[in-house]
Amino acid sequence: MKLSTIILAAGEGTRMKSDLPKVLHAVNGKPMLRYAIDAACAAGSQRTVVVIGNGAEKVREAIGDSVEFVVQEKRLGTGHAVMTAASAFSGQDGLILVITGDMPLLTAETLQSLVNTQLKNSGPMTMTTVHSRDPRGFGRIIRGKDGGVLAIVEEAQATPEQLMIDELNVSAYCFNAEWLWQALKKVKLSPKGEYYLTDVVEIAVQEGKHVAALVLDNEEETIGINNRVQLAQAEEIIRRRTNQAYMLAGVTMINPETVYIEEGVKIGRDTVLLPNTFLSGKTVIGEKCEIGPNTIIRDSTIGNHCHLLASVIEGAIVEDEVGMGPFCHLRKGAHLGRGVHMGNFGEVKDSHLAAGVKMGHFSYIGNATIGENVNIGAGTITCNYDGVHKHPTEIGADTFIGSDTMLVAPLKIGKGAKTGAGSVVTHDVADHEVVVGVPARPLKKKES
Repeated sequence: MKLSTIILAAGEGTRMKSDLPKVLHAVNGKPMLRYAIDAACAAGSQRTVVVIGNGAEKVREAIGDSVEFVVQEKRLGTGHAVMTAASAFSGQDGLILVITGDMPLLTAETLQSLVNTQLKNSGPMTMTTVHSRDPRGFGRIIRGKDGGVLAIVEEAQATPEQLMIDELNVSAYCFNAEWLWQALKKVKLSPKGEYYLTDVVEIAVQEGKHVAALVLDNEEETIGINNRVQLAQAEEIIRRRTNQAYMLAGVTMINPETVYIEEGVKIGRDTVLLPNTFLSGKTVIGEKCEIGPNTIIRDSTIGNHCHLLASVIEGAIVEDEVGMGPFCHLRKGAHLGRGVHMGNFGEVKDSHLAAGVKMGHFSYIGNATIGENVNIGAGTITCNYDGVHKHPTEIGADTFIGSDTMLVAPLKIGKGAKTGAGSVVTHDVADHEVVVGVPARPLKKKES
């Protein structure tokens, strides 16, 4: 049977107190709306329609063309939002999931259970509920003497007795599509001036049809986000789920509560993540590495057996057996070959350091190509920017760069060459040549 999904994401989100549409606020690096889309897809939905309103263009731009969008020009309630989406389906049959874009903790497994419950249901709809002492503004579930669902009463319309009910509406539904399109036409305007989707429950009951309910055991899944406090709660739960999955896959975390990993990061077995490690974007980390503490890695590839201590790595490639830190910075375009060592407070940008390079502390290498087994002394600087253009530096294999050397680009230094400590090199250096001084000149050989 065909399964489609409608995601309600048109709300103003005024309690977020933000210029950003609520559903675009990130939870562990991903817009909360994306969680709903991904969960629906993983549950088997073949088509997803997102109802947008507030900040519609921003939502379109952020989410892309992986889903269809319809715009709810006037926000007249959840029932009106689904009516708006109905036009995109043109009477399509099958099953329709309806969920909200501000509940990122609702899992694909729960949505699949919701669908399976409806497949077994003789009636036209299945809803989800949870028992909780914290109502969070959710509607109350009214059940009959036989335990069947009779109605959902919105909190704003509930009597004092109804407000005491601890079974809450989670706002995730699965409908028989053909019945839903007809039932929406019967929903009446509420005293608040809105059309409530929850009214379809009473419509089904009045028609003598059975409304099934899937009661969720995990209350965490039902947390909806309406303010920054709830956003932080969701962030904490998602991070915990994420870290548990990595640990079960063979990654060690000394203190999981202080490790932050965005979804999509890949980490090899037997890698150890120390406290205050942040891994984000399209990052891939190999096996048997030790990362952290206090390390940030973004959109980078790290090889096997690397030891990265208290450093920042952005848009870089680090091959196997690299050791660096503390307090190193790899900027975009940095590429460290196998076995490279970087001392503390080193920085590399848009440069390739070949295998075996030893780079001393307090050095900066930019727009450079460094050959194998080069020794870069402490305090070495590539002076690659003249105020208008950036220029390259090339250093051949087995070269020794003395401490505090200034390499004024454009510059080529040959294989096996040496620079004296404190040299300012402004001209190319031949293979195996030794230069010293300011400006650096070839060192004269002593007469025998």
